[in-house]
Amino acid sequence: MSSPSTTAPVAVPAPADGGAPAAGPSAAELLDFALRAAADPELVASLPLDPEGRTWVRLEGPRGSEAWLIGWPPGTGTGWHDHAESRGAFVTAGGRLTEHSLAARLPSEGWRSLELAPEVDRSRSLPAGTGRAFREYHVHEVLNESTEEHAISVHAYYPPLPQIRRYSRSGRVLRLEQVERPADWL
Repeated sequence: MSSPSTTAPVAVPAPADGGAPAAGPSAAELLDFALRAAADPELVASLPLDPEGRTWVRLEGPRGSEAWLIGWPPGTGTGWHDHAESRGAFVTAGGRLTEHSLAARLPSEGWRSLELAPEVDRSRSLPAGTGRAFREYHVHEVLNESTEEHAISVHAYYPPLPQIRRYSRSGRVLRLEQVERPADWL
């Protein structure tokens, strides 16, 4: 990510039921939070947009989760990555995002390169108001494929991101390139 727009958390109201299991929010609860935040026009409009790099604002996620409002200039993306032990969700609040993902659970450690089977690739288009939840070790890339329009999205993770593993991909070969930890993002 580029430099954050701000580090001050923005509060998004919690669901009315308020229950809080010790294990933190489920992926479905993170998706519910992201849907509510993405539907808040005032929150979405508060994000400063940069024509060249992604921008973001940290949000107050539900029950100890990490959450972000992210702006995507035309043609930007994340590259292939996962969120390690964190489950998560994201919702497009404006524009359209594309997610390419792998429908296969990769080993969590002990490998540097894998050959992927042909049937593991998935792709989905996520227009404003749509999103998805995912489990731990979900490998994906998220892109704003528009050449003209910014996209905006809300992301939430639990537990807060312990690391991000970044991959390169050449055809069916996926290579682990880098492991980033929160200290690397400061």
